[in-house]
Amino acid sequence: MVFSVRHSRLLLASAGLALAAGQVHAQLQNPGSAPAQGPDAPRTTPADAAADPQANAPIVPDAEFDQALPPLSGDINAPLEPMKTDGPDAAAISEPVQQAAQQPIVSGTLPPAPPVDPQLAQPLEPLSAFNSAPLQSVAAADGDDAPDIRYASEVRGLDPLGLTDEFNSLSALRDGKGKADNATQVAARGREDEQLAVRLMKSLGYYDGTAVSTIENVTGEKQQLKAIVSATPGQQYKLGTITVQTQPTTPPDLVRNELPLRTGDPIEAARVQGAEANVSLKLPQQGYPFVKVGERDILLDEQTARGDYTLPVDTGPRSSFGALRTEGDPVFDLKHLNVFPRFDQGQLYDNRKADDLREALVATGLFNGVGVQPVRTGTILPDGTEQVDLMVRQTRGPAKSLAGGLGFQTGQGVTAEGTFTNRNRFPPEGALILGGIAGTQQQGLSATFRRQNAGKRDRTVTLVASALRANYDAFDAFTGTLSGRISYDSTPIWQKRFTYAYGFELVGTNESVYDFATNDRTRRTYGVLALPGQVLFDSSDDLLNPTRGYRLKLSLSPETSVQGSVRPYGRSLVEATGYYPISDKLVIAGRARAGSIFGIARDDIAPSRRYYGGGGGSVRGYGFQRLGPLEPASSLVPGQEDRDELRDLRPIGGRSINEFSIEARYRFGNFGIVPFIDAGNAYESTLPTASDLRFGAGIGGRFYTNFGPMRVDVATPLNPREGDAKVALYISIGQAF
Repeated sequence: MVFSVRHSRLLLASAGLALAAGQVHAQLQNPGSAPAQGPDAPRTTPADAAADPQANAPIVPDAEFDQALPPLSGDINAPLEPMKTDGPDAAAISEPVQQAAQQPIVSGTLPPAPPVDPQLAQPLEPLSAFNSAPLQSVAAADGDDAPDIRYASEVRGLDPLGLTDEFNSLSALRDGKGKADNATQVAARGREDEQLAVRLMKSLGYYDGTAVSTIENVTGEKQQLKAIVSATPGQQYKLGTITVQTQPTTPPDLVRNELPLRTGDPIEAARVQGAEANVSLKLPQQGYPFVKVGERDILLDEQTARGDYTLPVDTGPRSSFGALRTEGDPVFDLKHLNVFPRFDQGQLYDNRKADDLREALVATGLFNGVGVQPVRTGTILPDGTEQVDLMVRQTRGPAKSLAGGLGFQTGQGVTAEGTFTNRNRFPPEGALILGGIAGTQQQGLSATFRRQNAGKRDRTVTLVASALRANYDAFDAFTGTLSGRISYDSTPIWQKRFTYAYGFELVGTNESVYDFATNDRTRRTYGVLALPGQVLFDSSDDLLNPTRGYRLKLSLSPETSVQGSVRPYGRSLVEATGYYPISDKLVIAGRARAGSIFGIARDDIAPSRRYYGGGGGSVRGYGFQRLGPLEPASSLVPGQEDRDELRDLRPIGGRSINEFSIEARYRFGNFGIVPFIDAGNAYESTLPTASDLRFGAGIGGRFYTNFGPMRVDVATPLNPREGDAKVALYISIGQAF
């Protein structure tokens, strides 16, 4: 954090006279021939002047001095002229000079010259034979000859401030991992850590903090050093007066109230930056979309250890929502764009609602990029606010996509699914989805028309036509379906607490069914008209991988079965799931579900519309749809009622079901382990009972991705029936519930 901080100091200056006194003393010790002049010169009295008339006369008169100067050329570029020595005083001047030049500098006789080194007399080596390879420095050495400088590092003085861990994570000495080319490099890293320690102390308000690094030799260890960084925090500065410079706001003191700083708080970088960020965050939520936080100024006083804080804030005009505008690619026109806002024109501006508009557009999947920016209009509304329009900038994204999935479950086999989606085949947001299933026990094709945000935000209209062949233990069916659905849904970006769906289904199916009259299986054709509806309350924190909260779901479907005669009935299902975090890594998840079909005999219901238990989304440890009533053993060939034959008894389904599950989801990084226990069964009666519950237990593995967890569960039945397998395996995407 970089602060604008100024120090206020009171400096006491003192004038020293030692230099002047020293100069005077030097002059007294070496008097000259000229009289002293100036303010400090000795005073000449009238008596002294009468005794010596020449006392104040110049040594050389000015006229005589000027006459002695040689004439100078007026050309400033002319070379210097030699001094003339042929005047009347030349001999008198030159003779003493010549005599002085002839005198030896040092008295006595000079020693004889040393003998000449013979190598100096040798000719220089030819340049072509000279070895021009540079000398290898210590730092550039490599391989086995490289120096092996090892060092340990230690920081002192930062523990009381709680900065040791942060220092170690950023330390240059620590980054060197205890190795260096030489001691100079260790010292350089120590100096970097000095500056680091000072910056960290300043971030907590210790502006007088200092740090010193030292290097010590480790006794008894060759080429082993110890680098020590010693920090001295000094006093901690705290906030003094807090001043906010801004325009009048509504309500008054809005900026100061949203700046969570108080006099006496430590001047900590994170605290101050967080407070300023809070202003930038909260004011746009209260009608000020154009707020600008200026550069802070903190004036420190060393005497009081206080810092006076000043923050300029330009709030801009108080604003209200206006109209939508658009530019860029015409993915949506203005009519469809106006389906998304959750605000009305004239409502006080709140940037959370502008962000919600942008996120809703992103959730459509039709944009590579989309931006929502407030634009000033200059129009002042009756309440005094300025109308602000929202500019929606659209960048078209790919509308077509391919998706696929692969799974395996005991009793259900391998299932491979693929879809092709054109999300804007029928604008706006009219998608065409073609899907296919190719599995060991089911195959099918489907075509879906889906319009999202159909006249209302998050309302989806869906029409589906499908053909499916399913060959399970419970039934073998050829089914054609035409269905329609209107739903108010959650999205991965905007998860809603309350959602609903309602629609219709027209089903024609030809299925194998056990006939108790003939004690054998036969094929029947059913026609079904259903009006399914569903409501869901969701307080969980995530759609795909919840870790807290709960969900409550109720499904109700009035139906009519046509098989020789019309038989109306109802199907219902209620489900509750909960998620409780024990810690950041461990979540306990539980589920309870119960269903009932009422108003019709079981054997008059198409087998594909009955309730079955068992499988990866039900009671694990049992095969898919294996829980519930089975064919009677009398359907087997007499004398072959062994375990393998009992395993071949096929489920016939029931009119009610109950299920219970509990999981301990432990996550470490992108992986997880999930032990679980499940219980449940399907019953012939209309309402489920608590008797004859079947239990399964196992453990699962999770690999967490950005689109949800991949799940592998292995389970075993705890109280199996004759014919149940010992182990069941489930592989799919997403949690079990």
